[in-house]
Amino acid sequence: MAAVEDIATRDLQELARRHLWMHFTKMGAYGEAHQVPIIVRGEGCYVFDDHGNRYLDGLAALFCVNIGHGRADVAQAGADQAKELGFFTNWSYAHPKAIELAARVADLAPGDLNRVFFTSGGSEAVDSALKLCRQYHKLTGNSGRYKVISRKLAYHGTTMGALTATGIPAVRRPFEPLFPGSAHVPNTNAYRPEVDDPAEAIRDRIEFEGPETVSCVILEPVQNSGGCFGPPPGYFQRVREICDEYGILFISDEVICSWGRLGEYFGAERFGYEPDIITTAKGLTSAYAPMGAVIASDRVFEPFADPSNSFTHGITFGGHPVAAATALANLDVFENERILDGVRANEPAFGAMLESLRDIPIVGDVRGMGYFWAIELVKDRDTKEHFSADECDWLLRDFLSAELYRNGLICRADDRGDPVIQLSPPLIAGPEQFEEIRAVLRPALEAASRRLHLN
Repeated sequence: MAAVEDIATRDLQELARRHLWMHFTKMGAYGEAHQVPIIVRGEGCYVFDDHGNRYLDGLAALFCVNIGHGRADVAQAGADQAKELGFFTNWSYAHPKAIELAARVADLAPGDLNRVFFTSGGSEAVDSALKLCRQYHKLTGNSGRYKVISRKLAYHGTTMGALTATGIPAVRRPFEPLFPGSAHVPNTNAYRPEVDDPAEAIRDRIEFEGPETVSCVILEPVQNSGGCFGPPPGYFQRVREICDEYGILFISDEVICSWGRLGEYFGAERFGYEPDIITTAKGLTSAYAPMGAVIASDRVFEPFADPSNSFTHGITFGGHPVAAATALANLDVFENERILDGVRANEPAFGAMLESLRDIPIVGDVRGMGYFWAIELVKDRDTKEHFSADECDWLLRDFLSAELYRNGLICRADDRGDPVIQLSPPLIAGPEQFEEIRAVLRPALEAASRRLHLN
């Protein structure tokens, strides 16, 4: 065990390598030649490392710091609440901030999604929603419904329940066998379509599995993993019809797509559909405190209103008063500073800046909306040829990630699917930041093209 001492006097790099187990990280890659990036401060759209270098946070940390870094007013709201009531549970008790936040979220949510069950984060929200669907069906006389249908490459979280819905083989494989009941259908990647009608593919899978066994369908408004796959026209409306036809609950997984990322409070509003359940987290507090939620319709809640029933599920820190106060302050910023209006106004300029990179030989596709975009990288634009595994590994990990970071841009270079660069800056970013992104991206992508002999 490390000695207890003031870490300010010790080598943070050494301590990080010895004790901090980072998430989704190849820990053995860090050594004297490759330091752990240590971020110590944030301000607006920028963060600063322990050497004083400034970076444009083109990923909003992880799709979540929506109002930007360094908002002392939001932090103060949490601190003030901690002085009054640092914690009390929502297990058979309530406290004012959780009540106020639940009412506010319900007021912003579409349709009759009026019941808010708080969690500590996104994976827990998805886990909770999947359990809610199973128990709902048992209480309504359909105890054989346990299967979840989701899309290929979709990321819905890493807890064992959420992993059942996640459609990324490399993320699932280390933990198999998973809980039974997962079924995956083609996603909505228009650049590399797998089927002509991805909504009808859901219907086909329901018929294959047996409708009486299917509990829910879970979909993101814009699918994150694989690189910002948007829906074709009418897709979600058709999915809603299919779910209604077969008595299946429809979950809109909005851990990323809610709270302004697509220019609306909820992604379902952007596309004009009403799910039975929304899962959310990240931007609910703009990540100033950990919090997630399941927002359910009155119809889903109805069997749980019976005095003899309860949702037999709970999370210690769900509805934490400090997190709830922080979320309320975050939503005040959204309202008072018209954050959504800014996203809607700037979306065309953000998209146009990224579209301007299409002349670079390595750029195959540009897609997204709001403040949620991806650039897919290809070996040949005409044929959409894939990179080999070695080429992809060099491109994303050895070159682009380091080159972009070295030049002051944090974004995501990912290959869960084909290689993409993802950009999802704080919602307060504007034309100045878009130009900064372009100024770093263009030379890096051009250099990658040259080194791969694509010019």
